[in-house]
Order: sequence, then C-alpha cells, then structure tokens
Amino acid sequence: DLLLSNSCIPFLGSTEGLDFRTLLLDEERGRLLAGAKDHIFLLNLVDVNKNIKKIYWPAAKEKVELCKLAGKDAHTECANFIRVLQPYNRTHVYVCGTGAFHPLCGYIELG
Repeated sequence: DLLLSNSCIPFLGSTEGLDFRTLLLDEERGRLLAGAKDHIFLLNLVDVNKNIKKIYWPAAKEKVELCKLAGKDAHTECANFIRVLQPYNRTHVYVCGTGAFHPLCGYIELG
C-alpha cells in the first residue's frame, strides 16, 4: 500500500541480503546510519538511494574460519553483524559488531 500511494522510497541497497539489525537516526544532519551484515550504511533521510555511503567491515578471515570449525553456519552466523550504533560526540559514532563470535568495536568519524 505504501508503494502504491507513493508514501515511501524503498532502499535499493537492501537487495544485497545484508540483514539489517540496527539503526541510528541523525536528525540534525538529515542522515540515517544502518548496521547490517559486514556493512554500515550512511543514508540521506530525504532520499535513501541518493549519495549512499557504505563501509565494508567484515570479520577477520581467521575468525570466520574458527566460527565455521565450531559448527556455525558460514552465511548466517560467521560474519560481522553490526549490532551497536551509538552517538559518541558531535563527530563520531561508536560501532560494535559480532566479528564472527569475536566482537569488534570502533569509532566512525562522520565527515
């Protein structure tokens, strides 16, 4: 119904099957951060398909191999699923991912 009424703009980047898990709305700058499988997206609130910025942040290959050796599914469990997007200050966001069962955290500078 939303598509038929032109009430929404679907995000075309989601066709990659990235399994979005966390969002952070930055109203002040008109942006939306979306955490997914091995990726962090920075989207424009007016048009989510315009000027998409994407950070590729996979788990280390050795951590993925250890995950698979532990009997986990390579496609649904052995990746870096972004779980935390938290404002840190006016210029940075704190980010954490699963890191194929070896959690990773860091900061993203919002330039």
